[in-house]
Amino acid sequence: QVQLVASGGGLVQPGGSLRLSCAASGRTFSSYAMGWFRQAPGKEREFVAGLSRYGRNTRYADSVKGRFTISRDNAKNTVDLLMNSLKPEDTAVYYCAAREVGSTSYVPGAYEWKYWGQGTQVTVSS
Repeated sequence: QVQLVASGGGLVQPGGSLRLSCAASGRTFSSYAMGWFRQAPGKEREFVAGLSRYGRNTRYADSVKGRFTISRDNAKNTVDLLMNSLKPEDTAVYYCAAREVGSTSYVPGAYEWKYWGQGTQVTVSS
């Protein structure tokens, strides 16, 4: 089992940038595909981005393509989400997620994630 701790949220103006980070416990971090989700007030949690075990493959929600970049460092057991050109509609609590997978190229779909970290609040407002 992996434990996840997300950090890096905050208040940012529209058009600004923010980097979220998620630290994972355990010695088998590279066995997990990693992802980010978000949940805005009154809305369901939605998939944002996912990354395969060694970072070779990625998947993004259409709403963040070209603005957000997910990356990982298996030596440090971390996964980051760089968010550029932020919009007020990006305001949400962001969660990191993990799923142990056998394939090195597979990125789980939106409903296949198993482990969740606590959220970190991102507010985009002027």
